[in-house]
Amino acid sequence: MAHVLTGYEVAHTVSPFGPKVTGQPDQNFSVIRGGWSYDSYVLTGSIAQEIAADTSAIIGFNVLITDRDGVVIGSGDPGRVGSFHEASVEVVRRVRAMSHGPEAARRLSGVEPGITLPLVLNGEAVGTVGITGSPDQVERFGRLVRNQTEILLRESVLLSSRLFREKAVEDLLRDVAHFDPATADPGMLTFRGDDLGYDLRLPRVAVVVETSAEPALVLRRLRKAFVDPQDVIGRGGSGRFVVLHKDNGTIPAVDLECSVGVGGRACGVPALHDSYVDASTALYLAARLPGSSGVVHIDDLRVHELVASSGARSRLVRALIGQLREQPDWPMLRVTIVEWCESGFNLVRAAAALSIHRNTLIYRLGKIEDAGLKVRDPRTALKLYLACVADVLGP
Repeated sequence: MAHVLTGYEVAHTVSPFGPKVTGQPDQNFSVIRGGWSYDSYVLTGSIAQEIAADTSAIIGFNVLITDRDGVVIGSGDPGRVGSFHEASVEVVRRVRAMSHGPEAARRLSGVEPGITLPLVLNGEAVGTVGITGSPDQVERFGRLVRNQTEILLRESVLLSSRLFREKAVEDLLRDVAHFDPATADPGMLTFRGDDLGYDLRLPRVAVVVETSAEPALVLRRLRKAFVDPQDVIGRGGSGRFVVLHKDNGTIPAVDLECSVGVGGRACGVPALHDSYVDASTALYLAARLPGSSGVVHIDDLRVHELVASSGARSRLVRALIGQLREQPDWPMLRVTIVEWCESGFNLVRAAAALSIHRNTLIYRLGKIEDAGLKVRDPRTALKLYLACVADVLGP
């Protein structure tokens, strides 16, 4: 038998990723290996009253709805809400419709002449629907009203189930994003993932998507792009969305105007947290680097990440390129140093990357060396490269 993990009651706390989970069970639903089941589903008064009032107005007879204990929770006659309808108890017990003429109705508490039918969801009687009037007149409406009521209730349950599952996934993603090994148990998050149908021990990469598009549209497009059943997809905070993508070596294209950060490969909750941080860092760095593509992988920005996180970044810039930064053509010289290093100190490749003539590159390198910087020396060039990256990232 599958283990059942009940839902979580949400307690709102301040977090960029949304409210935190308190771990209090919600008695209405269960998560069973990624699917949803009715778990002693209780009819809610708001749904029942809306259905009863609307149906009464349509058929011209009073319709009432009770819970499984015979308490009226919805009625075209609001005065009957909260009263006891004795006939409903027997209807729920027998899961069979019963009609009551004037004489039979007088012997039962809270019952008027009419017909009472069981409301059945997932094979279980969860309440009743009754129609007040002469049984001969209202019986023709009985099955129609019951079927329509069950359809509306089922749609309400399914909508609540879907929204509840989405919230459970968001909670899981948020807790992975904020995972702290000093205070959190990775096994518990792995367990929660299992009950949602996701194995967090599989190799994955965290993908963070930043966009201003409408959230429902973003989720649809992400689910269309990330099609593996193991891909965990949900909303983050501040216009961000998160995917824990089952790693297959590729990141699918997303049909959205967005920026995408990709973290490193990870297995298990602690590593997934690091991958999420890396993906967020990739987005942050890409926003500050000119010419970045829409999809940025942290592995392409490890040097930038290292420089960006250094408290001595400004001192590095001043010490190595302070004088050169005062030149009016510094932006051009900076990109020359970067391409010179990234081209392996090869004149032909660097000139091609800069789209300039080889002699122009030689002139620029000479100008840099005139400032006392031995840019042709690999060790000096590497330090200059780091200083240029730090300068691009800014203070």
